[in-house]
Amino acid sequence: MAVSIILVALLAGLVVVGVVAFVFMRANQVDLTGTGDEKPEWMRQTPPSETIMAVQTDGEGFQVFDHDPGEKLASPFAEQIEDILRARMQADPELNQYDVDLGTAPDGTLEIWVNSEKFDRVENLPDERLRQVFQEAIDSWNKH
Repeated sequence: MAVSIILVALLAGLVVVGVVAFVFMRANQVDLTGTGDEKPEWMRQTPPSETIMAVQTDGEGFQVFDHDPGEKLASPFAEQIEDILRARMQADPELNQYDVDLGTAPDGTLEIWVNSEKFDRVENLPDERLRQVFQEAIDSWNKH
């Protein structure tokens, strides 16, 4: 009886070791480069470099978006676009006069706040250069 219990325990231990070894070997075979020109899923979910810079500046650690206290609540993609937009606005002295914040309306649509005034479309923004930089930020996010 004791011998059969020991044999069953050894057999179970071998099965567990075999499963762990199989999982470990399969984990090393994962293709992280994707196929063709398409990025693998884990790379597509990496936030834009502007978001990474904003989060590091705030000392918040790694996050997929940067939401600062006092900002309107927005979806993660809108926060990422906002990070790109703010980085571009900082590089353009003509746009220093604008304080831009993106938010998500109760119905799920995007709200664009410029100097505390709400706009519902990029085309309605008060400045042509601001509209252009905003569209560039969206295009950059879409490419990412």
